[in-house]
Amino acid sequence: MISEHDIPITFRSLGHLAKAIGSGELTSQQLTTDYLERLQKQGAALNAVAQVIAEQALEAAYHCDQMKRTGNPLGPLHGIPFGAKDLFAALGTETHWGSPAHDDLEWNYDSFAVSALKSAGGILAAKLAMVELAGGGGYSDASASVTGPCLNPWNRARWAGGSSSGSGAAVAAGAVNCALGSETWGSITVPAAFCGVCGLRPTYGRISRYGAMALSWSMDKVGVLARTANDCGILLEVLAGPDRRDPSCVGPGFKWEPERSLSKDLRVGILQHDMSKTPEVEQAFQCALDALQRIGIRMMPAELDDTAPVAAIASLTIMAEGSTAHRDFILGSKFTCLADEDQKAGLLAGLAIPAADYIRAQQIRTVAVHRLNKIWAEYDLLISPTLLTEAMAADRPFSEHQTPWGGNGGPGNLAGWPSLSVPMGFGPTAMPLGLEFIAPAFGEQDMLRLAHEYQVVTDWHLHIPSDF
Repeated sequence: MISEHDIPITFRSLGHLAKAIGSGELTSQQLTTDYLERLQKQGAALNAVAQVIAEQALEAAYHCDQMKRTGNPLGPLHGIPFGAKDLFAALGTETHWGSPAHDDLEWNYDSFAVSALKSAGGILAAKLAMVELAGGGGYSDASASVTGPCLNPWNRARWAGGSSSGSGAAVAAGAVNCALGSETWGSITVPAAFCGVCGLRPTYGRISRYGAMALSWSMDKVGVLARTANDCGILLEVLAGPDRRDPSCVGPGFKWEPERSLSKDLRVGILQHDMSKTPEVEQAFQCALDALQRIGIRMMPAELDDTAPVAAIASLTIMAEGSTAHRDFILGSKFTCLADEDQKAGLLAGLAIPAADYIRAQQIRTVAVHRLNKIWAEYDLLISPTLLTEAMAADRPFSEHQTPWGGNGGPGNLAGWPSLSVPMGFGPTAMPLGLEFIAPAFGEQDMLRLAHEYQVVTDWHLHIPSDF
C-alpha cells in the first residue's frame, strides 16, 4: 500500500499537515507558497480557478506562523490553505457565481462557511471555478462557466464534474488542501467521484448557507471536498451548527470521533444497480465490498422505494426555486450573456411553472420522502457506487456520453440525507471511480467512521494524477 509519506506534501491530508505544522516540521508560509504556485500553474491549466488570492493568503500565513511561535494556534486548520467555490462571498475577493453575466457583484463580508474555516486557522487561497449559477437551469456541456470547461487532473480531455468543478479539480491536483462546495443534486459527489477525492454532502440544514448563492432553498447544502474521510470529519466539526442568519440551519453541532469503534451491529444496505453495462465499475465495487467485509461489516442488499417520481419532483423543485431566486436577472438585460443555451431555456421555463404544479410537487415530495425514510428501519447506512461511469469528455455535449450516469443524487438530495463519496479505484480508461456512503439525516458520524475504516485498509485516496 502507498504511504502518505510517498506523495508530495500538497497532496497530503489535512490531518497530516496539521500535525506537521503543529510540530514545527512545516511552516504555514512554506505550505501556502507551495499551494499558491500550484494554483497559478496547475489550477489555471485546468480552468479550475476563478481567482488566486495570493497577497491575502501570504499575509494570513505569516500571521499563523507568528501565532504558532507564541503558542496560540488558531484551530484545527491552523495555517492550512483552502479554496472556496465561487458562490461563497469572501471579503476582499471577487465572486461571480461562475457566470459571465455577473461581473458586477460586490461583497464586503465573509459567508458563514468561509468565516468558520478562517476562524479555525484556515487560509483562503483561491475562489474556485463552478458551473454558471450552479447549473440551476440545466446545462448541456462542460463549457457552461465563465472560466471555461473545468478539466480533470487525471486526463485533461475529461470533465472534472460539476457544479463544484474547481473544488474537485483543485483538491485532486494538489492546488488546495480542501475546498468548500455546495450540492443541490450531485454537485459535490460528482466532481469528487470524477476527480478521485472525497466529497461530503452533509444533512440539509447542518451547515449555514449564509453568504452563499441561493439556487434551491429547500435542497441547497454546503459541503466540502478533501483528501480523506477523516479530513471531512474535521471540516464538518468546524462548520456544523445553527446560525440565525440561515433559518433552515437548525441542526446541532458535530463532534468528529474517528477513534470511536463502529458498532458490531451496524447494518449496511447495498443499493442495487444494473451494472451489466459497466463491468469495471461492478468489479471495483465488489473489491470495495470485500474490503468492508474484512473489517467485519454486516451487509445485505437494499432497495430504495421507487413508487414516487423522485427525479421529476427534484427537477421541478430546483427549476421553480432556482428561477425564482434569479428572477430579476432572468428578466434583465444581462441574461443573454450566459454561456449555455440549455441553461437559459431551463431558467426561463422555471419562471413559467404554475404555482399549482409546484405546490402539488411538494405534496408528493412529502409522501415520497416519508416512504424513502422507511429504509432506515432496516439499515443504518447505505453503500453504492457514486456513479456508474467515469468522467466524460470535456469537449462534447453530455448527451453524447454513452454510459448511464446512475447514482443516488435524486433521492438523497430530495430527502436531505448526508452522503460521502470516496475514491474506489479506476475504470476502464484509468479514470477515478467513487464509492458512496449514505446515512439518515444527521447520521454523519457512523457514515464518516465507516468510510474512514475503509480508507485505513485501502489506499485509493493516496493515488494522485501522474502528470502532477
